[in-house]
Amino acid sequence: MEQFDTAILGAGAAGLFCAGSILSALPHGKSQRIAILDHAKAPGEKIRISGGGRCNFTNLSAAPDRFLSGNPRFCASALAGFGPGDFVALVDRAGIAWHEKTLGQLFCDGSARQVIDMLLHRMRGTELRLETRVDSVESVGEGFCLRTSRGDLSARQVVVATGGKSIPKMGATGIGYEIAARFGLDLVEPRPGLVPLTFAQQDLDLCRPLAGLSVAAEVGHGARRQRAQFRDGLLFTHRGLSGPAILQISSFWRPGEEIGIDLAPDSDLAAGLRDLRGQGGRISVASALARWLPGRLAEAICTDLNLAGARLADQSNAALDRLARRVQGWVLRPVGTEGWRTAEVTVGGVDTRGLESRSMQAKAVPGLYFIGEVVDVTGWLGGYNFQWAWASAHAAAQAIAVR
Repeated sequence: MEQFDTAILGAGAAGLFCAGSILSALPHGKSQRIAILDHAKAPGEKIRISGGGRCNFTNLSAAPDRFLSGNPRFCASALAGFGPGDFVALVDRAGIAWHEKTLGQLFCDGSARQVIDMLLHRMRGTELRLETRVDSVESVGEGFCLRTSRGDLSARQVVVATGGKSIPKMGATGIGYEIAARFGLDLVEPRPGLVPLTFAQQDLDLCRPLAGLSVAAEVGHGARRQRAQFRDGLLFTHRGLSGPAILQISSFWRPGEEIGIDLAPDSDLAAGLRDLRGQGGRISVASALARWLPGRLAEAICTDLNLAGARLADQSNAALDRLARRVQGWVLRPVGTEGWRTAEVTVGGVDTRGLESRSMQAKAVPGLYFIGEVVDVTGWLGGYNFQWAWASAHAAAQAIAVR
């Protein structure tokens, strides 16, 4: 049986970064034999397709309040130990040009492949074994035995960086959850996150004719004290609603709950419509509403409210108030999401109560670590989940290097 010091399961962002970080953290004169195992044909596939092929590799605003978890403070230690600036420093040293897009999101100027190449360069000296399926992990003595499709191997420590269930066409599986359960760790039920929402027929009647139309909107969910609210693009689709604002709120939404949408944020729409009416009011309600919204959307809303062809001059204050509430307080009850097929991340995963926040090691199983998306820590859209991959991998690597 081949023997390794560390076996890392998963050649995605967290796994690749962990391998390189262990090597970087080893005390002078100390070495480790490290194996990275993955059933995929190529490493870092989710990195490759991220950010439209340019990899949104971090977010300058990464902080614990930008992550969902059963324990909202769990991620604080890892994020403090390795922040966005630390990863940017690596990117700079690798000579990768980058830019800030919006809201602190950092992208490569060139290709996401540059980030993959940087990670592979950092882990030179480790053994990357692709197209290798891990069937089981068992505790043996002070280490572990891994049964794989290419034979058995042993390791003093195992890092589970297998990701979640999102994007199954990329090969996502639930092996990380199976390993956690095998060693007695609890799971927070995984569900799709950062995913388009789907709606009932009455709502689709409005959305479908507007498919492809994008608007700036504010989308909210929940009661005042625990309210999640995001201002970003909203996209009408044949299935319902998507776009960054919807993807963000989808991670918070649960079946049966409502969401609220403001299609004209920062506007006093009712007052604006009354002002236009006072200036003559001969225009149609739809034409007036088009001062704030795209014409197609204004027409659709007026049709939905039986105001198609109606003149602005004929509308009472109460009617204009109803119209404004419809635009700025649109309440919808999604019937579901598009599911794992289009989900960008997994919400839920290995319960953080069973992990040490400073090292990502299982409290009851010395030498077993869980990092990245497999853990119940999920970031907002916009580079946060990559930052969690880097930070959690760094935390585990620091502990493994001196173990």
